[in-house]
Amino acid sequence: MFLDETSPFKFLFIGDSITDCGRDRSTHGDELGDGYVRQVDALVGAHYPELSIKILNTGIGGNRVTDLEERWQKDVFDLNPDYLSIMIGINDVWRQFDSPKMEQVDLQSYTTKLEALIQWTLPTVKGIVVLSPFFLETNRSDPMRAQMDAYGTAAKSVAERNGLPFVDVQAAFDEWLKHKPSSMLCDDRVHPNHVGHNIIASAFLNAIGFEW
Repeated sequence: MFLDETSPFKFLFIGDSITDCGRDRSTHGDELGDGYVRQVDALVGAHYPELSIKILNTGIGGNRVTDLEERWQKDVFDLNPDYLSIMIGINDVWRQFDSPKMEQVDLQSYTTKLEALIQWTLPTVKGIVVLSPFFLETNRSDPMRAQMDAYGTAAKSVAERNGLPFVDVQAAFDEWLKHKPSSMLCDDRVHPNHVGHNIIASAFLNAIGFEW
C-alpha cells in the first residue's frame, strides 16, 4: 500500500485507547505510545530502511466514533497525512454495557459516521486502512462479543464499499486464542499487553503487503 513510496510521507493512526496506549498527547501526534503503533513503526523501520516515513499517533483513550468526528479537523486534516489508519468501535460497544444511561452510538450511527469520515477524507489522502474493533472473548454468544462482532462486520462493510484494506483484528486474536486464554493477553478482555499489540501490528502489516 505504501511500502513502495519513494518520497517522504506521513502515516497517521487514529483511534481509541488501543491506539493511544499511553502516548504523550502534548506532542500532537509525534509520540507513538507503547502499543501496536510503535511496533509498526519499528518493524517498518527495520525491514524497509529505504522508506522515508513519519508515523503519527492521535489515538485518545475512551473515544467512540462520535469523538473522532468532533476532533477530525485537528487530529487528521491539520496534520496532513498521506495515509490514514482507523481503528474505532470498542467503546461504542463497551459503553452500552458499562454505561447504559449515557447516550449510545447504535450500530446504524456507528456505520454512518465511520463511512462519512472516510468519504470526507479519501480525496485528501493516498490511502486509508480500516481495522476492526475486538473483544478478547472466545464465546461468540457472549453479549458483548456478539455486539462487537456486529460492529466489526459493519466496519468491514464500510471498508469494502470504499475499496479500502480491512484488517480483521478480531480474527487475528481468535486464532491466537485457540491456543492460550485471554488472561495471558489482558485482564479486561480489551486492553492487551505487548504480545496482544504485536498481534495487532502483525495483522495490520500483513494486510498491507509487508514482506517479513
